[in-house]
Amino acid sequence: MTTTGEDHTRAPTGPWWWERRRGAVLDVGLALASAVECGAEGIPFARDAGVPLWLGIMFGLLAGSVLLVRRKWPVAVVLVAIAVTPAQMGFLMGIVGLYTLAACELPRRVIVALAGMSLVGTMIVTFVRVRQDMARGDLTLGDWFVPFAAVTTSLGLTAPPLLLGLYVGARRRLMESLRERADSLERELQLLAERAEERAEWARNEERTRIAREMHDVVAHRVSLMVVHAAALQAVARKDPEKAVRNAALVGDMGRQALTELREMLGVLRSGDGVRRRVQPVPVPLAAVGVAAAEAASKAAAEVVVVDGPWLSELEELVGQSAAAGMVVALSVEGELRSYPAEVEQTAYRVVQEALTNVHKHAAGAKTYVRLAHRSAEIAMQVENDSPPEPGSASAGLPSGGNGLVGMRERVVSLGGVFVSGPTDAGGFRVSAVIPAA
Repeated sequence: MTTTGEDHTRAPTGPWWWERRRGAVLDVGLALASAVECGAEGIPFARDAGVPLWLGIMFGLLAGSVLLVRRKWPVAVVLVAIAVTPAQMGFLMGIVGLYTLAACELPRRVIVALAGMSLVGTMIVTFVRVRQDMARGDLTLGDWFVPFAAVTTSLGLTAPPLLLGLYVGARRRLMESLRERADSLERELQLLAERAEERAEWARNEERTRIAREMHDVVAHRVSLMVVHAAALQAVARKDPEKAVRNAALVGDMGRQALTELREMLGVLRSGDGVRRRVQPVPVPLAAVGVAAAEAASKAAAEVVVVDGPWLSELEELVGQSAAAGMVVALSVEGELRSYPAEVEQTAYRVVQEALTNVHKHAAGAKTYVRLAHRSAEIAMQVENDSPPEPGSASAGLPSGGNGLVGMRERVVSLGGVFVSGPTDAGGFRVSAVIPAA
């Protein structure tokens, strides 16, 4: 698993304005060191200024302790450091203040202005002090040393902390930007994985629905014919033994055909399960997560089990089986027979098959008309039955699950066709479907 999606924004754990305790400890230590330094430097300042010694020490302690608020008010720290520069104190405060100022999220013009003020102030103070020392004879170098010392000292106290602060601030902003981009990418990958799972679930639901339709068509039609033949066999077993033998043979043929179709379907399902093996999940790089999620979504959407179904060339045999079961059925075909895509032929066959099954169930003995029309850009089929001889009677008590018409409609609509079903004015029932040929 990747770790870029973790919550990097932690709640403050330090006192007051410090985000962490160690930051507070560091600032307190720096403030104490700066206060001690400024307090020690306040002794010569008090002698030079002619003020009481304790007042110079207190002034140095107060000025140096300002470093405690460097994270909260870095501009104030730098201004105080610039203000005490003529007193030759606050060197640590000036260095740390410039570093903090450069590392903060402040406009560049503010940083440049304050750094320039510190540079100029340090240069002037150094220039004056070195000139005074040379005038007293403490230094015996040439006049060139005065500007050289002023420039080098001011640059040495200003440039390094300023550059280091700019580098640290830029690196911190870069890391935050990279972290935000990584978190955003992680969220996008999670969303992509969720969508892939949704597409996989949708594909599984669609495949379950399709398999349920196939099972319903295979089982309902074959078993309905078997029940019809079994009822006829029971009725003529004693009166006409030869007809009973023929009906028994038909029942056996129907059972074998149903078992064959079911075996083929289950065989395809088993082979599909054999290919899809579970693998132990292994950690993958972050960049591979998106690719894997996209591939999983594509495979899940394209993972459809295809079962070789019937063809329109077998339609005459289908009608003959219903006629052998005692149905008065007439088949008429218009147009020139030609080949269609497999799903179109299978859907057309299943519509006729399910319509005939419904006639066996709900209109036993009714005359039925099966019409098939081959048109230029579509294929149309219609199954219509007259009113049954005995209204309200069902064929051999055949049960009905109510899924036949729903399955036919789903098949036809999924191919962009039109499906219409309903009773006729003569008391019968009509099922019509038009499927695009392409």
